[in-house]
Amino acid sequence: MKLRYTGVAMPRELLILRHAKSAWDSGARTDFDRPLAPRGEATAPRVGRWLGEERLRPDYVVSSPAERARQTVLAVCGELGIEANQVHWDRRIYGGGARTLIDVLRDSPADARRVLIAGHNPGLEDLLCTLCEKPVAGPGDGKLMPTAAVARLEIGVPWAAVGPASARLLSLTRPRSLD
Repeated sequence: MKLRYTGVAMPRELLILRHAKSAWDSGARTDFDRPLAPRGEATAPRVGRWLGEERLRPDYVVSSPAERARQTVLAVCGELGIEANQVHWDRRIYGGGARTLIDVLRDSPADARRVLIAGHNPGLEDLLCTLCEKPVAGPGDGKLMPTAAVARLEIGVPWAAVGPASARLLSLTRPRSLD
């Protein structure tokens, strides 16, 4: 199903963003509080610049509020001219599986053409595989969504109707390919 907007077919798009590389030895009290590693701090804005160059600015951004996801999203959004107060923080994303993440997506504004959801594995990989109408082939290293990877999907239904097999994978970009 294609959306109609002023006579032009306008499919919805979903960007699935995994947080950038986190610091395991940061001294954070909990996993939720774990920040980005220096490599993640460098990668996140690079991903944001790439999204801008590709003209993939989201209309709606929803993210896990965990520190590493928060830092990633703020760096990416900063490169896209999206203010911090425009990001929607949803605790359900942290630790959420595909079913929970689909519920988060169903809460997206009906008029959003492109949504970015940011969070964590294994939930994001499960979401990607659940939404895609065809099986998603993983790379040789077994990591479908490594840190700071972005999956771009075309969504063929309204956000409120998103569910299994309602999307088509357009691309899967790893930060290493941006160098």
